Amino acid sequence: MKFRYLGNSGLKISEITYGNWLTHGSQVENDQAVRCVRAALDAGITTFDTADVYANTAAETVLGNALASERRESVEIFTKVYFPTGPGGPNDTGLSRKHILESIEGSLRRLRTDHVDLYQAHRFDYETPLEETMQAFADVVRQGKALYIGVSEWTAEQLKEGHALAKDLGVQLISNQPQYSMLWRVIEDQVVPMSEALGISQIVWSPVAQGILTGKYKAGGKLPEGSRATDEKGGADMIKRFLEPKTLRAVQKLKPIAEGLDLTMAQLAVAWVLQNPNVASAIIGASRPEQVTDNAQASGVTLDQDTLAAIDKALGKIPETDPSLTKSPARRLT
Repeated sequence: MKFRYLGNSGLKISEITYGNWLTHGSQVENDQAVRCVRAALDAGITTFDTADVYANTAAETVLGNALASERRESVEIFTKVYFPTGPGGPNDTGLSRKHILESIEGSLRRLRTDHVDLYQAHRFDYETPLEETMQAFADVVRQGKALYIGVSEWTAEQLKEGHALAKDLGVQLISNQPQYSMLWRVIEDQVVPMSEALGISQIVWSPVAQGILTGKYKAGGKLPEGSRATDEKGGADMIKRFLEPKTLRAVQKLKPIAEGLDLTMAQLAVAWVLQNPNVASAIIGASRPEQVTDNAQASGVTLDQDTLAAIDKALGKIPETDPSLTKSPARRLT
């Protein structure tokens, strides 16, 4: 496992992050989830990402229990705040001072730790003054409950404004967590250049495009049993945009490229996002331990320019590149 610095900081994280969105506490039984975490640790992964909203806080509990026997200093634990949790009351969502300061307490309790390494704004909150949000995050850092702060799915301009406020408050905003894959490249035009200028890294989610880039979905074929596309708890909604026949046919053209490099298609997809120097880590999820072991082998893989060009040729105009698709919900969900 290789490691990279996260943003303009001294924090090193594993190139592969294990994330438990759509799995722990919902799609995957607890015992299996723990086995996935053990597989991640065995593969050399030290960085783990979750959020309070995942399975309405249950995912944090599962991760906390799975990591309880580990030396705290040997792992990096990330979580997030913004989306509704609990009963969904008027202050159970957003990035207000009240919600942030109350949410960090709940996350720490469920994760069984006295601090997280990175506390992230899960989306941008248009209804709370950014100054209030960043002051609350700064207070969380000063209280020792988070070491660094990050965000998720913020636009280039939002990153610029948030970074400036954080700097004025004496804290480090070092990361952004966007969706990024061969099929979803919307951060490349604006978010990545701004991040590079500010010293912010990307921790990218869905590098395998919800499983589409594994090649297991075939145009006109039956959806694989037990796959994310058949998961009615949320997975099916997320993956449906990639199930267009033309997309699936293009993805099949990647198979000979992967085989020529002695990689699985999933490994090729994860390695592809890691070729972007602004990407510090790729988040992988799994419902089975062997998926973790397989995907983790993408760390350290170098794809030459000919390979990258062949990937672009295979996919043609299929990848989404519109930077306006980096956005947060217009209003809080309640």
